[in-house]
Amino acid sequence: MAAIQKFEDLTVWQMGLALAIDVYNTLADCKDYGLCDQMQRSSVSIPSNIAEGFEREYNKEFIRFLKVSKGSAGELRTQIYIAIGIGIIDNETGEILLDKSRHISSMLRNLIKVRETKFS
Repeated sequence: MAAIQKFEDLTVWQMGLALAIDVYNTLADCKDYGLCDQMQRSSVSIPSNIAEGFEREYNKEFIRFLKVSKGSAGELRTQIYIAIGIGIIDNETGEILLDKSRHISSMLRNLIKVRETKFS
């Protein structure tokens, strides 16, 4: 396994970036600008906070930003449930996005645990 030299090397960042792109593509024709804007913002927040925390170069700061990123993943999941409920996103697409978000949350939880126990 190669050493992590930059945030772009982190699989969780790569997956977060892909999820944000998926959300933007899914909502390309959305007319509910409020909810769609909020979903785009929370999806962008996931990889953005991972990157910002990594660039801070202090473990405590990195952990803090990983937690913010994890919070954004939960926020996005809530918004996906709303979007499914009001018909902006179909069930199948929504479940795919929910699964990706859950997986990212799990990865973030594990990374936070590792950073708290092995890098403190």
